[in-house]
Amino acid sequence: MTDRDWLLTTEERGNPRTRLGAWTAGNLVRPLVHGATYFAELFERIEATVAGDLLFFTDWQGDADERLTGEPGSEVAEVLGRADERGVDVRGLVWRSHPSAIGFTEDQNRRLGRDLQRRGAEALLDMRVRTGGSHHQKLVVIRHRDDPSRDVAYVGGIDLCHSRRDDLDHGGDPQPQPMAEEYGATPPWHDLQAAISGPAVHDVETVFRERWEDPTRLSRSPVYFFGDKFRGLDVRPDPLPPQAPPPPAAGSHTVQLLRTYPNLRHGRDYPFARGGERSVARGYTKALDRARRLVYVEDQYLWGHHIGNAFTRALREHPDLHVLAVVPMHPDLDGVMGRTPQLLGRRRAMLQMAEAAPGRVAVYGIENHAGTPVYVHAKACVMDDTWTSIGSDNFNRRSWTHDSELSAVVVDEDGAYGRDLRLTLAAEHLDRSPSDVADLADPHAMFRAYDAAAAALDAWHEGGRVGPRPPGRLRRLAPPDLGPVARALATPAYLWLHDPDGRPRPLRRRDGF
Repeated sequence: MTDRDWLLTTEERGNPRTRLGAWTAGNLVRPLVHGATYFAELFERIEATVAGDLLFFTDWQGDADERLTGEPGSEVAEVLGRADERGVDVRGLVWRSHPSAIGFTEDQNRRLGRDLQRRGAEALLDMRVRTGGSHHQKLVVIRHRDDPSRDVAYVGGIDLCHSRRDDLDHGGDPQPQPMAEEYGATPPWHDLQAAISGPAVHDVETVFRERWEDPTRLSRSPVYFFGDKFRGLDVRPDPLPPQAPPPPAAGSHTVQLLRTYPNLRHGRDYPFARGGERSVARGYTKALDRARRLVYVEDQYLWGHHIGNAFTRALREHPDLHVLAVVPMHPDLDGVMGRTPQLLGRRRAMLQMAEAAPGRVAVYGIENHAGTPVYVHAKACVMDDTWTSIGSDNFNRRSWTHDSELSAVVVDEDGAYGRDLRLTLAAEHLDRSPSDVADLADPHAMFRAYDAAAAALDAWHEGGRVGPRPPGRLRRLAPPDLGPVARALATPAYLWLHDPDGRPRPLRRRDGF
């Protein structure tokens, strides 16, 4: 079996209408850990663009005034606006969002689109989603007219918005967004983005172009569509210039893009994904079937029976396989309709995996050195140091079936990419230097090291925080303790609001993807 046997074939993607191929070779992918790292690089790359270059982006949430470097003049709308004024072709698809009155970011997203349009950039509010769904993809593509070797694409979990610009110390973004009270006034934020160079940049651009060229009206709601027209917003995408050939090879990484698009129903499907695409679910399922030693997960969610089933099957079939997960210590939402359904989803997955493999599944949260929980927004997975994903999708049914998602999977010849990312994250969570992780190269040694570090920090907290704080940031998490009444009351909101199902009915009936 070769490393590429872990990847989906074109047929296994299950979407004959897309222009995407199976994968591309000859790429270089660099994981960018923390929003501050990503934003600083993105700022430099955008500032270096010139007339004739292209810049495409998608966003789930956008804040026009978020500063990419913390300095005046580095605001998202200002940086992108300056680029367009220099002659860069700037195009964006920003999710239109559900109303702010129910806790979403409609006002912020609309402001970003409006501000960019006033500067000349074509940033459109895209609501071509399933009822209750969202466009959750977070990508940026920069292509250079005169030097394709400099082309780059960014794929991951980091939106161009408030709260994302945090760093290794996890003091939080000085431009925060409100969250559950446990996270404080400037919520600490842990996240990742992948920087891609090489032919796969062309594939990420294709993802953007397929959405942009969808002839369907940007919103099926006449209230939204004509409301935006009344506000003077652009509601019709202009034609894109012809797509340039793929950039030259830049490294040894093979990259496969995985996506989710829902079944929109009633003949309204995406022309590039009739009936939806579920290659995220299919890609993870295929890789889990091949994992033998360690599945390392950092994820905003780890929910439910459907996702737990994929892990449980792998754990039962492979007795040496361990699962190590880092997730938020607390949900981001307060309130019975927000918090309890999220805890229910986590409880379902954790109990199911623990029952299948006692002692081989461990789930942790992280805190900063002040003891404030760090919100884990990362969406990354490393399996046997061979198959590694960074993207927008979470481990829940919503991300696998219902919203639009995009992940970049990497396999490389010697497994260094996955191993290096795993050890980089371990160094942060264990308070080690990047050069002091050789003993963690064995995946099971890392599993044991996380357990020991979390046990020491938990004991220090339980003992009244007396004496020096033990090194590390890991806190052990148990399945949430929800009684039968709380579970029953939370189930409808969990199933229909938090973790809905976007599959066609025949797939639902046989519980497939």
